[in-house]
Amino acid sequence: MTDPDKPLHGDGADRNLSNADIAPVPPGRRNWSAISFFALWVGMVVNIPAYMIAASLVDGGMSWSQAMWTVLLGNVIVLIPMVLSGHAGTKYGIPFPVFARAAFGIRGAHIPSFLRAIVACGWFGIQTWIGGAAIYTLVLIVWPGAENLPQVLPDFIGINLVQFACFMAFWFMNIWLIWKGINSIKVLEHLAAPFLLACGLGLLWWAWVSADGFGPMLEAESKFATRAEFWKLFFPSLTAMVGFWATLCLNISDFTRYAKSQSAQVIGQAAGLPTTMVLFAFIGVAVTSATIVVYGEAIWDPVILVRRFDTPLIVFASMVAVIIATLSTNAAANVVSPANNFSNMWPSKIDFKRGGYITGVIGIVMMPWKLLADPSGYIFTWLIGYSALLGPVIGIILVDYYLVRKTELDIRELYRFDGRYKGINNKAIIAMLLGIAPNIPGFLAQIGVIGTGGALVELYHYAWFIGLAISSLAYYVLMGGKEQTA
Repeated sequence: MTDPDKPLHGDGADRNLSNADIAPVPPGRRNWSAISFFALWVGMVVNIPAYMIAASLVDGGMSWSQAMWTVLLGNVIVLIPMVLSGHAGTKYGIPFPVFARAAFGIRGAHIPSFLRAIVACGWFGIQTWIGGAAIYTLVLIVWPGAENLPQVLPDFIGINLVQFACFMAFWFMNIWLIWKGINSIKVLEHLAAPFLLACGLGLLWWAWVSADGFGPMLEAESKFATRAEFWKLFFPSLTAMVGFWATLCLNISDFTRYAKSQSAQVIGQAAGLPTTMVLFAFIGVAVTSATIVVYGEAIWDPVILVRRFDTPLIVFASMVAVIIATLSTNAAANVVSPANNFSNMWPSKIDFKRGGYITGVIGIVMMPWKLLADPSGYIFTWLIGYSALLGPVIGIILVDYYLVRKTELDIRELYRFDGRYKGINNKAIIAMLLGIAPNIPGFLAQIGVIGTGGALVELYHYAWFIGLAISSLAYYVLMGGKEQTA
């Protein structure tokens, strides 16, 4: 096997399989500590969708404690494959698309890479729209008449010109970070983490003072009359919690390839992901609860909430915080992976920066404001839908790495068309399709193509778990429990 402590040089590597951005990180550049990974997760977790997701569970009938336990359990579950997947990045210094070559083959790895890239582009668009909405709020403070300007964009766009301009302004902020490179993202996360935690606690303090406590949502009991009613919401919600970070399960090696040691990535991630996610979810529930007392209605979108504040200076400062939070999340969670994945598709022509630019263009074309228009669609269609695709992929990759190859990879062969990982591993493709198949009826029912009855439709509530279990088992059986020629 290749010694992971020795950097891969140009000899033996096909130029169409490697470039400076997806080649193994040499030991001298692996300098991320546990604090780096903790800051990374704080920067990614403190975002508007994470804030809103628990409040939506309470709105669906859960008590606040049930919602918190659901969030905690989902994030502890997803932390396990996150750390396991990160092991290869730390050991060999390779990004996700190269890691995927071992299980899927040199050419077959384009399939999971493309799936991950498209999902990330969707998230990039969503977060960019949220950041643009914060800028739009700032514009309205200075220029209240902006929202009443004549509509000059085509009706199918669905937003006005100023909203679109603010969306593009935030888009250019992200593009600037892409242009500066991966190190700028690390610097941003380190600077943003303490600031974002302080802002979240400040918002929690506002809720306590303004509502003379945290309001009725934290006092209310569960609205479910029976346990069956609770489980009916709990399981799809748990799947959605897992699905929230299912993308990072795949490509966490894009970051752990810079880790000083395995303990750095394990401790940093364990300290940063579940704890920050639960804290910020609680802030979302508590503040939403307080809005019922203060404004007479539950306002679960913090951008809309801040617009209700009377002091322009507070609104301005709050929107700056939203912009920084969204930028730190977007840069780390939704740029690095697709940039590397697009680079993997054509390394000699597409580097990290060009891959990031492609991500940005797709994020515009998808019109993310329409995706976020319906919160139930966001949770049950978007989050669960893509988890049904990504669960099988992470299952296959982990079984291949730990059970089939015993964590031993030949790095040089991962960069050769005619090596041991050549072509497409059809067994991985078959296993992936077997894992996806049971969730197709549920997805079709969710988007209204077929009826909502039937056992197969109900399986959709467990999409990530079912896909992972079936594909993992199928892949291990098809491979005979040992490495075979792709």
